[in-house]
Amino acid sequence: MKDLDVVIIGAGLAGLQCAKLLGRGGAKVLLVDRKADLSIGVHTTGIFVRKTLEDFSFPHGTLGKPIKDVTLYSPRLKPLLLESEKEEFRIGKMQVLYKAFLAECTQNGVEFSGGTRYIGAVSDNGETIITLERNSQRFEIAARVLVGADGVDSAVARSLGLDLNKEWIVGVENVYRKNGGDREPRLHCFLDTRLAPGYLAWVAEDGEELHVGVGGYSADFKPREALREFTRSAAAEVLNFDGAELIETRGGRIPVGGVLRRIACVNGILIGDAAGAVSPLTAGGLDPCLRLSALAANVISERLATGDPRILLKFSGDLFRSRFVSRLWMRRIISTIRSQTLLEAACYFLRSRIGSRLAKHIFFGRGSFPDVAIEGRPARCSAKART
Repeated sequence: MKDLDVVIIGAGLAGLQCAKLLGRGGAKVLLVDRKADLSIGVHTTGIFVRKTLEDFSFPHGTLGKPIKDVTLYSPRLKPLLLESEKEEFRIGKMQVLYKAFLAECTQNGVEFSGGTRYIGAVSDNGETIITLERNSQRFEIAARVLVGADGVDSAVARSLGLDLNKEWIVGVENVYRKNGGDREPRLHCFLDTRLAPGYLAWVAEDGEELHVGVGGYSADFKPREALREFTRSAAAEVLNFDGAELIETRGGRIPVGGVLRRIACVNGILIGDAAGAVSPLTAGGLDPCLRLSALAANVISERLATGDPRILLKFSGDLFRSRFVSRLWMRRIISTIRSQTLLEAACYFLRSRIGSRLAKHIFFGRGSFPDVAIEGRPARCSAKART
C-alpha cells in the first residue's frame, strides 16, 4: 500500500490549486479525478473577478480579453448600463487552464491518477485508508490527510461525516466560438423569473467566445428548455449569433447556502464546492475556490510539519459564515421572487441613483470572499467506509 501525505479527490480548480501549493511545499500528494482528461466535461463558465485577477497569477494564454462593463436587463429587457474604469472580469479558457495547473502540479512532484473513482475511506491508527478504483480494479492508499474537492454532493464529506450542501441552483450554458466583430467585451445579465427562477440568465462575450446560459432553482426549472427559449428570445435581442459556432455545452449544480460549518476533522477537509465555498448572492465560486484552497494548503502543511492531526480542526466554516449573513438573507429573498412585475419594479429601483450604486457594488465590489486568520475550533468526525 502506497503511503502518502495527502490524497485529494477531485481535480477541478480547487483540487488543482491545493495540490499545486502542497506539492510546491514538498508534500507527497496524490491528485485523483474520475476524468482521464481534465479538459473534458468542464462545468463552470469560468468568469474571474478583479479581486482574483489582482491577487492570483495565471499561466499565459489561459484568460480571455478583459471585460469592464455589465448590462443588466429587466424582464421587459429594459437595460441598465454599469460601466467601470477598471478591468472587472476575464473569462478563463478552462480547458487550457486546467491543463496548465496540472502541469504545474506534476512539475512540483504531485502524482495524478486520472480515470480513477473514489470508493470510500476509513480511519486506521492515525491514518486514513482510502479505497480507489481504476480500470475496474480497486486498490488502497494510506494518507495522513484526505481532501474532498469532489463537488456539490461530496462523497468525501459523507465518508468523513462532514456537512453536505443542502441548497443549490442548477446552471446550463452553451459556449460559442465567434471571432472578429467590433463589439466591446461585455457581460449581459437578464432577470426573468420564468427563464431563471431565483437567479439569472447571462451572455458573456469577450470577443473570442460567447457563453450563453441560464440558472435557477431546480424545483420549478427545466434548464435545457429554458436555455433554448432564452437563446432564441432575450439573448437574440442582444446578440447576433450569425457565424457563431457551438463548441460546447456545460452544466451542473452550484451551491448557494454559504460555506458549510463542519468542513474539517482530524482525518481531512473539504474545499471548493464540496465546502460550499460559493458566494450565496452571485453564485460566483472561482475566487472563493482559490482562496479557500490556499488556506487549506497552509493548514495541511502545518499539520504535516507538527504531526498533530488536530491542527486540521482550525479549518472551520464558522470562520466565514458570519461574513455572509447579509448575502444569505438576500439570497433567501431572491429565491422567493416569482412575480415578473415585482422583479420589473426592482429593476426600476436599480436604475435610480441609489439603486445604481447598489448594482455597481454587487457587480464590481471586491468583497467576493474574505481572507481570514485561522483560529482553532473544536470539532468531531469519523471516517466511515463507503462503497
